[in-house]
Amino acid sequence: MPADSSKPERPPRQRMPEQDAKVRAGNFDEVALGFTEELAIAEASRCLQCKKPKCIAGCPVGVDIPGFLALAGEGKFAEAAALLREKNSLPAMCGRVCPQETQCEGVCVLGRKSEPVAVGRVERFVGDYVLGRGDLKSAAPDGPRVAVVGSGPAGLTVAGDLARRGYRVTVFEALHAGGGVLRYGIPNFRLPKTVLQAETDYVRGLGVELRLDAVIGRLYTLPQLLESGYSAAFIGTGAGTPHFLEIEGENLNGVYSANEFLTRANLMQAYRVGEVDTPIWVGDRVVVVGGGNVAMDAARVALRLGAREVSIVYRRSRTEMPARAEEVAHAEEEGIRFEMLTNPTRILSDGDFWVGGIECQRMDLGEPDESGRRRPVPRPGSEFVIAADTVIIAIGTAANPLVQQTTPGLAVNQRGYIVVDNETGLTSLPRVYAGGDIVTGSATVIEAMGAGRRAASAIHEELS
Repeated sequence: MPADSSKPERPPRQRMPEQDAKVRAGNFDEVALGFTEELAIAEASRCLQCKKPKCIAGCPVGVDIPGFLALAGEGKFAEAAALLREKNSLPAMCGRVCPQETQCEGVCVLGRKSEPVAVGRVERFVGDYVLGRGDLKSAAPDGPRVAVVGSGPAGLTVAGDLARRGYRVTVFEALHAGGGVLRYGIPNFRLPKTVLQAETDYVRGLGVELRLDAVIGRLYTLPQLLESGYSAAFIGTGAGTPHFLEIEGENLNGVYSANEFLTRANLMQAYRVGEVDTPIWVGDRVVVVGGGNVAMDAARVALRLGAREVSIVYRRSRTEMPARAEEVAHAEEEGIRFEMLTNPTRILSDGDFWVGGIECQRMDLGEPDESGRRRPVPRPGSEFVIAADTVIIAIGTAANPLVQQTTPGLAVNQRGYIVVDNETGLTSLPRVYAGGDIVTGSATVIEAMGAGRRAASAIHEELS
């Protein structure tokens, strides 16, 4: 059938400039270099402006995507940023780390016959544009006080949304800097600390107080906060307790959880190469176990910290990997090796209580399990050894337990996650809400922000 010549053809999706793979493997600078104004306008102009846009429903925080793309397409970047921030306080950050390919871009109508609009990349440009122009506005809320425990994506979203409505919000952060998993978990080459700091400062500019080094459950309990004058509280403490393989040799020197490895690298500023002496040991041959974004991050950080060989061991095939395709591709380009359909059976000692290697077994794929992915099945007699002096375990995390343990009556499920009403985030306690990974287990940044938005609306309805 001949093509419909009456409809103008859409230009192709604009490519994001990137650092050369060989160069970036030796530094912590951002991989993707961002759009120019011309590229941002060209990409935003590809939007079809659908009458019934599916992309809005595909965004967990409900951003008016056609609206901000229309403004960006006209070069009205400040206006586009203002529209974005009505639903998302952290656009520069979300534009970098959200899995748009499975959310807004995944349902883009243009993607049916062509490539979808690069929503995240335009969002990133618009977010950077406004951060770089110092138009942050301070506010002075004077409404009821609300306590937020944790300054990750859910906590910052609740705080920003409530501050805009006039509430006096205090965010309690256990670490010495704000951002939660955005700061301690995501390397500089994916989310620069300067961008995270600028977006955190934006939320503070709305009138939010950020109290650092404040461990709720030790400094104060949650009931004590409510008794001290806070009208409501939100728990966004995340899921930062690492899982391990529970195999022989996991107690050897040279074995890290990915959580510990990335936290050390990020909080002790390993990305400031040549300026800061970060106390983190990395050997010549590193094996990372896992297939998610955290595994990709740990492997690429190890490479940048001086490892000669870095391998990722994953028990399923590439099709089942939970990591973003973009991050897997970046890791491959930088020289990370992949051992698919491979599972560790024990970690071997060098004879002096340090890692000397990791014994693995080949796997086949069986029937799908409860996750919907095909179950890995051991192949008998296929064991082999990978030489290694460092092993990093990146197979997931569990709930941070402190607030639950020090808050009587707070209901949790069998895995220690807080039980909430899905629509409001209300816990088993009155005026106490929760959202993000501490409720769902490890999920995406934007899903945590969506939970924060719903809880903020519920808190406002309760207190107004």
